[in-house]
Amino acid sequence: MDLALLVSILAVTITAGTSLVFASLGEILTERSGILNLGLEGIMIMGAVSAFAAAFHTESLLAGVVTGIVVGGLLASIHAFLTISLRADQVVSGLALTLFGGGLSSFLGQNLGPGGKPLVGEVGPKFSKVALPLLSEIPFLGASIFRQDPLVYLMYILVPLAAYYIYKTRPGLHLRAVGESPATADAMGVNVARTRYLYTIVGGMLMGLGGAHLSLAYTPGWTENLTGGRGWIAIALVIFATWDPWRAVIGAVLFGGVNAIQFRLQAAGTTIPAAFLGMMPYIFTIVVLVAITWWEAFRKRVGAPAALGLPYVREERG
Repeated sequence: MDLALLVSILAVTITAGTSLVFASLGEILTERSGILNLGLEGIMIMGAVSAFAAAFHTESLLAGVVTGIVVGGLLASIHAFLTISLRADQVVSGLALTLFGGGLSSFLGQNLGPGGKPLVGEVGPKFSKVALPLLSEIPFLGASIFRQDPLVYLMYILVPLAAYYIYKTRPGLHLRAVGESPATADAMGVNVARTRYLYTIVGGMLMGLGGAHLSLAYTPGWTENLTGGRGWIAIALVIFATWDPWRAVIGAVLFGGVNAIQFRLQAAGTTIPAAFLGMMPYIFTIVVLVAITWWEAFRKRVGAPAALGLPYVREERG
């Protein structure tokens, strides 16, 4: 395998994993506050269709990205209201959100094109790769890491910021406290409901951004089922990452790498059935998730936020 091919595979790996990183960061923030959001797939696909539609009609990539983020936040706010204010079952609410997002995105995709026609097949603005001066000239890694679209560079910034925020700041401490012991956090003066609302909505915005990256950068355009189950993969990556932003990047890169390799194999005309190659990234993710979870459990290090999925009522404080 020559150097140029390796550079190409690494570049595609990073691009393919970017939407997963955004979505995983959103789910990590949400779950760290004690709210389980299984509506990630629905939010991502709604972010994708709304971002592409906005960019297509306005011819503005910024409008597309902002629209995807806003739509993600709005859908997450519905989940927040149901689970925090009405104390609905978080699993049921999340699954309902996924079904709602999938159905609504299909409807919008059929009607938001020019003249009310389908968006499928339409060509809109897309993010181009931008080479960073000097950094892109670094042998091997430069051409792969620093010749990417602007949303990838945004991902480079968000991951360390999220890690620093969660582990090194007072608001991050409040976030972790609410997810671990909301009663204790409440006793210390932290507004549990407001904190959960905030991070559920911010998490949804990041999920919508992940969808926007798919339709505006990774696979520009709109097709049915564009996310292809990436929302579920992102949920699995959160567990794989043990709710840590840095480890979420590792999981996303692994998924993106397998995804890139299977595309290369198909392009090379391999005799392996295309359906099996398409399954490879998901099979690999499941195997790695099971292996890592077993190993970390063996080492007694795996542990979701203690209050994850549990509603909190102040009067029940003991």
